[in-house]
Amino acid sequence: MSIRAGIIGTGFMARVHAQAIASGGHQLVGVTGSSRDRAADFVANRPGTVAFESIRELIDLRPDVVHVTTPNALHREQAEQIIDAGIGVIVEKPLATSVEDAEALASRQGDVPVAAVPFIYRYYGLVREIRERIRHLPGNRLWMLHGSYLQDWLGGADQTNWRVDPAAGGASRAFGDIGVHWCDLMEFVTGHRITTVTALVGNAFEREGGAAQNLTEDGAVLTFTTDQGALGSLVVSQASAGRDNRLYFSFDGPDESYEFDQQLPERAWVGRRDESRLITRNPSKAVATPVGLEPVPAGHPQGYQQCFNDFVADAYAAFAGQVSDTLPTFADGLRAAHLTEAVLESARTGMPVRVAADEALAGAAATAR
Repeated sequence: MSIRAGIIGTGFMARVHAQAIASGGHQLVGVTGSSRDRAADFVANRPGTVAFESIRELIDLRPDVVHVTTPNALHREQAEQIIDAGIGVIVEKPLATSVEDAEALASRQGDVPVAAVPFIYRYYGLVREIRERIRHLPGNRLWMLHGSYLQDWLGGADQTNWRVDPAAGGASRAFGDIGVHWCDLMEFVTGHRITTVTALVGNAFEREGGAAQNLTEDGAVLTFTTDQGALGSLVVSQASAGRDNRLYFSFDGPDESYEFDQQLPERAWVGRRDESRLITRNPSKAVATPVGLEPVPAGHPQGYQQCFNDFVADAYAAFAGQVSDTLPTFADGLRAAHLTEAVLESARTGMPVRVAADEALAGAAATAR
């Protein structure tokens, strides 16, 4: 089934989405951005794609789905316009910059064929392999869940981006942008849910460009507990020199422990009391069922773009009525908003903060259905 897609936004993430659309043989029919000129530049080498002045013009073209890749503060308004038109929607994370806005969107995810948020690290083959191994070893009580997500792209006082301004990116930057990825991955892989967080946030330096450039955090350190009695910790940074995009986790149990590094995605570590070994990605021998497009063969490295391609393929499969236990929806976006709110509240008060109960999140999704 070929899907007709539109994109709002013309930056880096818009290019990633466009590549994922094309990889599945689907048609990017229209793009709009902050100006027609920017949209025209974006579509210049994409035959059959039209540049539009406004979101309204794009919606009037009646695509099957629209991808929202604009600054975070615009997500709710733009996504609601798309949903009001009965068109499927994929919204870059974070879903929204407040719990209220995320709840409003999550309550409407059932109004359209697909409403997804690209937590794409779920689609690494070895991430899914570790998830299945954990499922097949229920007696191995995971009790220590820890890791980090480190970047350096905002590691200079003169480096800036719209994300550093809370008016555009939201009150949390480092955690809201990348920390939520790690938390989503931990909960997806282990089945644990974070119940309480204790957090500190900080900055590496005073960023040049005025007060608005210094209102969001460069990094965060948090500890947490889960609904299954585990302890956890997470270090998040966007100013750690040499760390291009290192998402790392170690999920530890008394019988087996599991380690994964996103920058080395073709191998993972499994530790046991009697042995430790590296496992490599091999779809022909995997326990986990492939999701998305045809799996990349063993020995041909799977990367970030391939994960994104698989996410879009998984989302688009919803148009054919397929149900996936991997696809991250608006309910997962709402979950991330609750976690972000708890992290900021704990950092402000210096106290542990309880994360909204799963029942509340399920309620929002049930309202949508």
